[in-house]
Amino acid sequence: MLVDARPLQGGHGRRGIGTYTRQLLRALVGAGFDERLAILVDPGRPLPELPPGRQLACLAAHRSGGRLGCYQDALGLGRTLARLAPACYHAVHPSLPLAAPVPVVVTVHDLIPWRLRGAGMRGERWRTWPARRLVARADLALAVSETTARDLRAATRIPPGRVRVVPEGLDPDLGPRPQAAERVAARFGLSGPYLLHLGALDRRKDPAGLLRAWAAARAAGLDGELVLAGELGPQAPPDLGGARRLGHVPTDALADLLSAAGCCVISSRYEGFGLPALEAMGCGCPVAAYRNSSLPELLGTAGCLVADGDAVALGQAAARLARPGPEREAARAAGLRRAAGFTWSRPAAATIDAYEWVLGG
Repeated sequence: MLVDARPLQGGHGRRGIGTYTRQLLRALVGAGFDERLAILVDPGRPLPELPPGRQLACLAAHRSGGRLGCYQDALGLGRTLARLAPACYHAVHPSLPLAAPVPVVVTVHDLIPWRLRGAGMRGERWRTWPARRLVARADLALAVSETTARDLRAATRIPPGRVRVVPEGLDPDLGPRPQAAERVAARFGLSGPYLLHLGALDRRKDPAGLLRAWAAARAAGLDGELVLAGELGPQAPPDLGGARRLGHVPTDALADLLSAAGCCVISSRYEGFGLPALEAMGCGCPVAAYRNSSLPELLGTAGCLVADGDAVALGQAAARLARPGPEREAARAAGLRRAAGFTWSRPAAATIDAYEWVLGG
């Protein structure tokens, strides 16, 4: 079984696809599947950090990446797979060969370029055009949510019987941290009920709406900063209204930030899964989000969902959740219960079952 680990070697390594790849490999090893597992890497980049346990075989592919990565894989990855001859190939994101000589499983995280149509997505649609065309040829597609599965069936010609929903899991290193507020104050100089946003500020994350929500939260009585954790990415606006930018934050510090935060604010207009919301719930941080895409199915009744695009309502909800009291405590408890159901053992078992199904049982 060959798993594509190249996202761990590039810009995706610190984003959602990198987290998915890292945690899936870790969970597959934990499930005892490592003896049958090899990873595909780019020979021109440093090897990614592998999960603890058995040393996985690293098999080099042709170099690919950048804006032409999907096109390079479409034209050249088939030759690499023919040379390596694995029993099956798992593409952890839809960068696929034009003709695959082995069975292919592909994970589909979202259909963002095709769901958010505007001119701002034109470059992304061009960059990922081969993926949209080729994903229907995969033997099996793993969608990370019911929303993504529905969007995948609508945007491609893949037969419904070749799509399975396999949600992601929560990093087992994330959880509520006692005395987190003291460590956050010492490390970042943060105090009070700050609002937290995780990840890049791409256009679909509605940066302007996030700032309006922060203003609405302050108007509702919140006396706290807006904290941006993670690499903001090239689409982030230069002016973020005085929000605190922390950049990339390692896992231990992220757990502290979430444990001490007043509320995690999700201003995204589309999520394929919604990992930041899951990470927040898993650390006991209340979540306020727009009601759109996969967020209702992920949060259930554990988060405070407001009308899609209503930044004022989003900020007012965040202010309520950040305020000590029964509503905050109920949201924390509900989020912890909800997150407890998203362990990585479940997607690992479902992924192994997918491999065996593709290979004929």
